[in-house]
Amino acid sequence: MKVAIVGASGAVGQEFLKILEEHNFPCDELVLFGSGRSAGQKRTFRGEELEIRLLQHNDDFKGVDIALVSAGASVSREYAETITKHGALMIDNSSCFRMDEDVPLVVPEVNPEDALNAPRRIIANPNCTTIQMVVALAAIEKVSHIRRVKVATYQSASGAGASAMAELEQQYASLTRGEEPTVEKFAYQLAYNVIPHIDVFMENGYTKEEMKMFNETQKIMHSDIRVSATCIRVPVMRAHSESIWVETERPISVAEARAAFEAAEGVVVLDDPSQKQYPMPLFIAGKEPVYVGRIREDLTDENGLSFWCVADQIKKGAALNAVQIAEWLIRNGHIK
Repeated sequence: MKVAIVGASGAVGQEFLKILEEHNFPCDELVLFGSGRSAGQKRTFRGEELEIRLLQHNDDFKGVDIALVSAGASVSREYAETITKHGALMIDNSSCFRMDEDVPLVVPEVNPEDALNAPRRIIANPNCTTIQMVVALAAIEKVSHIRRVKVATYQSASGAGASAMAELEQQYASLTRGEEPTVEKFAYQLAYNVIPHIDVFMENGYTKEEMKMFNETQKIMHSDIRVSATCIRVPVMRAHSESIWVETERPISVAEARAAFEAAEGVVVLDDPSQKQYPMPLFIAGKEPVYVGRIREDLTDENGLSFWCVADQIKKGAALNAVQIAEWLIRNGHIK
C-alpha cells in the first residue's frame, strides 16, 4: 500500500500523519507533497524522516494507491488529473468536487457505500461543520425522518487553518501588551469577539459556509432534509460546536433520542446537566468522536428536538474522516 499526502505541511496534512500512525494504517510507503514553500522540509512518520516533494504535473503518483489531499480547492482542481491518472484514489478535503454528481461525498458513519461509485477516482470529504452534524443526525434519522434542521455553529480558529490559529494566539498576546493586534485571516479581530461571518455572502443573505450545510447534508443523507444555518467564528483554538434543532415526522422523546445517539457509530453522549456534564471544545480537542449533550425537547415544536454537538474540526471534521473512508474501503476489500 502506497499512500500520498498532498498539503503535508498544513494543519490537516500534519493531522493526516498523526492519524495514519495512531491507527496503524496499512501503509508500506508514504510520500509527501507540498508547495514551493514547503518542498524540502522534513516530517517524521513511524520514526523515519520524510522529505516533502514539490507537487508537479509529472508521474510522481504512479504506484500510489490512495492520495489524501488537503491543499485547497484551486490545487485540487488543477492537480486532480495528475493525481488520479495512474489509478490513485484521491480523497479530497477541499470544496472543489463536493457537489459534482459523479463524485461521492462521504461520511463513513452515514453513507460509506457511496464511496464505491467514484468513476473519476475522486471521493470528496464534506465540510467540517456538515460532517459532525450528519453523524449526529443519522442517529435521529433512524428513529424518524428529519424534515428540517436549524443550526447555529460556533467555529474555532482551526477551521481557517494553522495560520489562523497562530493569529488568534498573537492577537491575545498583542492585546495583553497593549499593542494593536494583527487582523489578516478574519474580517475582524477574533480575540475577545465573535464574528457571524464565515466564507463569502451569497445573494440570499446566507454565507457559502451556511449553504454548504444545506446542500451537503441532502447529498450525504440522500434526503429532502432542509437546513437553515448561521455560522459563527468564535475565539476558540480547536474543535467546533453546534446548537442543533431538528423537526422530525413524529415526536421523539428525549429517552429515544439518547438511546439512538448511544447506539450510533462515532457518537459519544455526554449529557448530565445535574453534574454539569456536557461537551465543550476545551475538552474535545484532539479526540475522534462526535460528542452530543444538552438533549431536550423543543418547547416551540411538538415534533422538535434540540441538542448540542462538539467535534474536533481538524480531526473528525477533516483528516480523520478522510482516513476513515480509506479504512472502510480497505476493510471491505475495495482497495488491496
